[in-house]
Amino acid sequence: MPQPQNKKSQTASVLRLIIAISICLGIGGLGAIATTPEIQGWYQTLTKPTWNPPPWIFGPVWTTLYILMGIAVWRVCDLASWRDTRLAIAIFSIQLFLNLAWSWIFFRWHLVGWAFVDLLLLWIAIVISMILFAKHSRLSALLLLPYLIWVSFAGYLNFTIWNLN
Repeated sequence: MPQPQNKKSQTASVLRLIIAISICLGIGGLGAIATTPEIQGWYQTLTKPTWNPPPWIFGPVWTTLYILMGIAVWRVCDLASWRDTRLAIAIFSIQLFLNLAWSWIFFRWHLVGWAFVDLLLLWIAIVISMILFAKHSRLSALLLLPYLIWVSFAGYLNFTIWNLN
């Protein structure tokens, strides 16, 4: 059972939450630097499946997912010591890097096949993060489930676009 926190530790916890969410949203912002200019340009020239979502849906979905990721990693950090969570945080950091890399590989560099490979690695890193997070917080692992589902869909979409082009 968690110990009651004093006001100082509650403030530190809220600060860690803000930092965790900000880092995740910041990764999204760095990815948007590569993505946004290509939406109306290169991406429009690609043949896409009929079930391709409209471009406006990606922003709200990714914003929600980054917030959920931030909450998930914050809970793990808040509930256990650094020593106990460092592997989970390291794998989570790797998946954040792979997430960012995908935007640059797919949108900026137009390497659709390599972007698919990145998504496969990202998917594995998310699953491992969920397993490691579950050791400290089942809720944190569950908060990553929508992300895993979306990345699974994105992988199928990426693969389909790769094959159509």
